[in-house]
Amino acid sequence: MTEQTSAEQLFHRFLRYVLSDPAEPIDAELWATDVVIEVPFTPGGMRRIEGRDGFLALAEEGRRALPVRFEEVRDVVVHRSVDPDVVIGEYELAGTLTTTGQPASARFISVLTAGNGQIARWREYQDTFAMLTALGPRWS
Repeated sequence: MTEQTSAEQLFHRFLRYVLSDPAEPIDAELWATDVVIEVPFTPGGMRRIEGRDGFLALAEEGRRALPVRFEEVRDVVVHRSVDPDVVIGEYELAGTLTTTGQPASARFISVLTAGNGQIARWREYQDTFAMLTALGPRWS
């Protein structure tokens, strides 16, 4: 894997995407065709998505519906693994609820596995309590 497409580079590219305008299309080339996305602690909803097309459809819809304008990624820590294609990222997303104008934030840990210069697997652990507190019961 080249320096430009390392797992760590892909992680930072993902963080830039999170802060991008939700009206902009998702960077499809970031994700492998057969990507596996897992969010084990998601209350309700999808906990595992297989394939880029399915993921992109859900992500596009979710980005437009989520009443949060992400403004900052804070406290980013990237842990390198013994496997050069795997990194563990810790970060906090902060933004403003578009429905109330209130600030909100939640912490995340993501495990990214790279393959052929793309994200092949993404496993995300969210502070669901912080998210549900900010977003309310409709999102649980």
